[in-house]
Amino acid sequence: MNDEPELSPEDPDIEAEAEGEAAPRALDDADLLHYSRMIEALIFAAAEPLDEASLAQRLPPGIEIRPLIERVRAAYEGRGVNLIEVSGRWTFRTAPDLAFLLRRDTEETRRLSRAAIETLAIVAYHQPVTRAEIEAIRGVAVSKGTLDVLLETGWVKPAGRRKTPGRPLTFKTTDVFLDHFSLAQIGDLPGIEDLKAAGLVDPRQAMPVIGRDEDLEPLDEDEALDALDPGEDVAPEGGSPA
Repeated sequence: MNDEPELSPEDPDIEAEAEGEAAPRALDDADLLHYSRMIEALIFAAAEPLDEASLAQRLPPGIEIRPLIERVRAAYEGRGVNLIEVSGRWTFRTAPDLAFLLRRDTEETRRLSRAAIETLAIVAYHQPVTRAEIEAIRGVAVSKGTLDVLLETGWVKPAGRRKTPGRPLTFKTTDVFLDHFSLAQIGDLPGIEDLKAAGLVDPRQAMPVIGRDEDLEPLDEDEALDALDPGEDVAPEGGSPA
């Protein structure tokens, strides 16, 4: 006679083991402090923002990462540096109210022309967008140098080819752009109503929707490099490139 207790197939521990996942571990206060310090050290020492999966690989199996991150983030609230989320990844950044301390260095190393600033704004708000669409919005031709500057900063990258005749190349912003401007996602940019209220946009003007990611053909690595060949990105005839 078998006296061993039967385990229900719906037991969460059994399901987790069957799926190759460790069951979540209950942590006491000492454990929470210990693993929170590990999370803090990993993010602080990382050269780039880390996602939760990367952090989980460095901790014992079964440790829930999100509560630890929230614990560290709460500990840094109101301090000179904050733990922030950038495109699903976590990093430490100077507190927004202390940004003026670094503004001088930023202005010395990042000098964008008015054309580049306008082009960056169009890409950010209308992405994915083609070069011709950028020119249509600005009302002037865009020189290759303007896009080159944005590509070199890492704020803009090729997004794919539009599924239309000619398969024009489109551009979109990068995680580096989000990181630089302390945005968790592109949707955190000021909306059209905010821009109108600030007097930056004509109150009668609507924000057109130009393209969507699902309308694009993705680029492989080699094609992305070929897409940036100088022979392809030539200013159109008519109008002065700016």
